[in-house]
Amino acid sequence: MQRRTLLLAAAPTVLPGCAVSEVKTFPTVASAMKAIEGLATGWRSTGAWTLAQMLEHAAQSVEYSLRGFPEMKSGLFRATVGRAAFAVFDSRGQMDHGLAEAIPGAPPIAAGAALDAAIQRAMKSLRDFEAHSGALAPHFAYGALDKAQFTRAHLMHLANHWAEVVRG
Repeated sequence: MQRRTLLLAAAPTVLPGCAVSEVKTFPTVASAMKAIEGLATGWRSTGAWTLAQMLEHAAQSVEYSLRGFPEMKSGLFRATVGRAAFAVFDSRGQMDHGLAEAIPGAPPIAAGAALDAAIQRAMKSLRDFEAHSGALAPHFAYGALDKAQFTRAHLMHLANHWAEVVRG
């Protein structure tokens, strides 16, 4: 990693007074839920996954934040690269990741997943997350996140996938 890239990645952690950007696309869980509810008809995904698969994947991520991810990156990775990556995403208010990459260790999502069921699962996962008041499981790559950080992570994750959602 180049020194400049490392410094830019570490800046939000090193400079805690720096402001963070509003999450692009979904500034709140309510805005994400409203958008998900509107997907029942007339929308599709332009990516490798169907719209239902994308929603199932997003729901998995939220569910794992409550009960634990099936596989974790090493502690060293989470404390360095993972923490720096989250700091960059958090400061920008948006995430960039492989949109066809499954969560490590997560069961495959069937290509024939039903959209209505995926919408309901995504909505339930977000409602459960919002209602949760206990400890959260560490993220498989970013490590320990508090509720506000995990909220942003989930919103940025969904928004990143939303780039492939179109009418049609």
